[in-house]
Amino acid sequence: MKLNEYTTLGRTGLRVSPLCLGTMGFGTKWGWGADEKISFEMLDLYVNGGGNFIDTANGYQIGQSEEIVGKFVNERKLRDKAVIATKFTFGTEQANPNAGGNGRKNIYNALEASLRRLNTDYIDLYYLHAWDMITPVEEVVHTLTDLVREGKIRYYGLSDTPAWYFTRAQTLAEDRGLERCATLQLEYSLAERNIEREHIPAAQELGIGLCPWSPLAGGLLTGKYKREATGGSGEGRLTMPNPIFNKFTEHNWRVHDVLIDVAKKIGKSPAQVAISWLVTQPGVTSVILGATKTAQLADNLGALDVTIPADQRKRLDEVGAPEPVHPYNFYNPFMQSRVSGGVTVREWRRGYLYQGTIAPPAEKKAGAAND
Repeated sequence: MKLNEYTTLGRTGLRVSPLCLGTMGFGTKWGWGADEKISFEMLDLYVNGGGNFIDTANGYQIGQSEEIVGKFVNERKLRDKAVIATKFTFGTEQANPNAGGNGRKNIYNALEASLRRLNTDYIDLYYLHAWDMITPVEEVVHTLTDLVREGKIRYYGLSDTPAWYFTRAQTLAEDRGLERCATLQLEYSLAERNIEREHIPAAQELGIGLCPWSPLAGGLLTGKYKREATGGSGEGRLTMPNPIFNKFTEHNWRVHDVLIDVAKKIGKSPAQVAISWLVTQPGVTSVILGATKTAQLADNLGALDVTIPADQRKRLDEVGAPEPVHPYNFYNPFMQSRVSGGVTVREWRRGYLYQGTIAPPAEKKAGAAND
């Protein structure tokens, strides 16, 4: 696989690279990140390799990320080639409740500000950054539909929302002839696989692409952190007091240890193996890479050259798999064989295969207690 082996974004005609360049760390206004010079080096590396998909947000580095992306795209004359994604939701002004959220007022204001910072007259992909728990989904879909039809955005996506929310949004759009959601942006990695339960199957059913963020679990899957009795230690964001960065769990350390061993066995970096696993997962359109150093990005891009042997991939698949809690414990081969009478059934759209034989109930031994 190569950066210029493009794939369509969900059920659209927009072609994007299998790896997307995330720019949350472009700028230094948060007290960390890459300055403009290093950011341009990473953008050049990505674009020269065939990449065309750049992800930012209005709040990244307090707007500086958008400014850097806009300046680069214009200086390199790449506007027609680049696919620029940005986002709205998080507040940009204290004591002003309408300077954030997903209401129509903020969406329009946020978009106009992003257009100025990016120095462009349209956004290729405009994301709702997170569910605000308030705005009716009808208002969001109608507003984003209006923006598409006004030519200010080409497509829209949803990020960090419950599965029921984006499912309702897509169903409303289909039913009312509105613009449909093109993609979802959600956290997904070897260490964080909860979206496999609901989000990914729903996205596949509804024709929505998936662009995962944090493929390296905030850096844990690079191998740079060390296990400690109280969690973990190392240089990076995972040591910051933020619940999103709470990755030092026993589950994640088990995933980490298997990943490190697999990487050693196949002679690749842990980051490359983790990204390679993710980019080839069902439903994934483009994986968002986040880097603050050019060497980091170069290593990450090398993931497209990695092939994980079947036996090693099986180890990775198994170590971080979500627990089969209710009702998902009903969707296994044994239970499905009871549905189909013990015969083999293949689901035609995605090739699901359920097969098996229903075992007869065990005979009770004499004197056994009643059930």
